[in-house]
Amino acid sequence: MADIIMAGTGGQGVLTAGKILIDIAAADDKNVSWTSFYSAEMRGGTAACCVVVSEDEIGTPYPDKFDILFAMTEDAYNKYIGDMRDGGKVIVNQSLFSTCEFPKNVEVYGVEASGIANEMGNSRGANLALLGAMIKGTGMMDKKKFGETLDRYFSKKGKASAKNLDCYNKGYEQALKI
Repeated sequence: MADIIMAGTGGQGVLTAGKILIDIAAADDKNVSWTSFYSAEMRGGTAACCVVVSEDEIGTPYPDKFDILFAMTEDAYNKYIGDMRDGGKVIVNQSLFSTCEFPKNVEVYGVEASGIANEMGNSRGANLALLGAMIKGTGMMDKKKFGETLDRYFSKKGKASAKNLDCYNKGYEQALKI
């Protein structure tokens, strides 16, 4: 089971990343829940979602502590790092982070997600690069199967693009334990 908080700024695709994750986990026969919370601004305000992925029935979609923090921004990291369980995994978009000390009770993985998205010609793909880093850092799902299902997710929405999968794969490849 994994209790996940995915957070950033509105417009970065944080909520979409959560929806992608639950769609792929459900296709892998996992039980899932997704709850979102965000500020009133369409873009620029806080955006976050809580995702629970489990083999078992889910007791609550609102965990007190998290196993995984998916942080698109340093502000999101600062807001939720105190809610992590010991031994949790933290995935950060290093493109939007200054140099900082990370707590010793969690494992931190970083990737230049925004840089990858720009390099791939997909300015809205930083969330996908960070998803790739999350899959690598946590090992919660198979890389190839996740990528194939990601491609189908966008095809169903009429937004298929090889650049989406490129961002995911590059994020996976370039993610490093910090």
